[in-house]
Amino acid sequence: MSTLFSSHQVSWRKMLALALLALGLLGSLQTAHAGRPCDTPKPPKLQTVTQALALAERTLHALDASGAQVVILARAGQDLTSYGLHYSHLGFAYQQPDSQGHSQWRVLHKLNQCGTAVSDIYRQGLGEFFMDDLWRFEAAWVVPTPEVQTRLLALLRDQPRAVSLHHRPYSMVSYVWGQKYQQSNQWAIETMSLAMAPELGMGPPTRERAQAWMQLTGYQPSVLKIGAFTRLGGRITSANVAFDDHPNEKRFNDRIETVTVDSVFAWMQRAGLTRQPEVNLR
Repeated sequence: MSTLFSSHQVSWRKMLALALLALGLLGSLQTAHAGRPCDTPKPPKLQTVTQALALAERTLHALDASGAQVVILARAGQDLTSYGLHYSHLGFAYQQPDSQGHSQWRVLHKLNQCGTAVSDIYRQGLGEFFMDDLWRFEAAWVVPTPEVQTRLLALLRDQPRAVSLHHRPYSMVSYVWGQKYQQSNQWAIETMSLAMAPELGMGPPTRERAQAWMQLTGYQPSVLKIGAFTRLGGRITSANVAFDDHPNEKRFNDRIETVTVDSVFAWMQRAGLTRQPEVNLR
């Protein structure tokens, strides 16, 4: 399995200063559009940059006020309302000391760039996390219990462990209990399971063990109704969409079971991994 880890340490304050430059200089702020094609890179619009950074600043103040060290942070990058879903993508926002010993919020998450069939793990600032041409400039997060935060923080600050379950082959609708592909939210919940269940066997961590703990604690994936023609069209036109990892009896009945932000947040409540309700910031 791949352990590729790309680190982007630009703070939201620096990005805010960059946003005040002339529109012609905004090309330096281009960022990956997770799961979307980008054949012809275009600089972001000034309005997009300012809205993203304003959301990042509001999120920063809210996270500081929460007293948390780790939260599960989500954004609304795509319109998924037709599937009854509100947020599309999540990552781990956590406190990381800088070179001067001051804590800063960093987001560790998985991105599929430019609609390809592979993905990487990124550590970014809040400004970069929201700089992805969002469908809605909203954020949501769940604050884990103190015990969960302690375990997650130890893992997230340990670079080799943090990426140990990353699997580069990507499908944005990968089967929740499969290992052929791995989408972004799937990596996040499997990594959380790794932090919480080190007792699941000796030896190197595996996705199979992480998924076993998810099942043990009652995780239930979202079930998307995606018909045959939609599946065929998606598979032909998009490298980052594949359905061949789903069991035939479910796939041919238009039942696509995958990991979503909504299902992760609901599971955390049921499993006692958080004692607080989801926080929404609009």
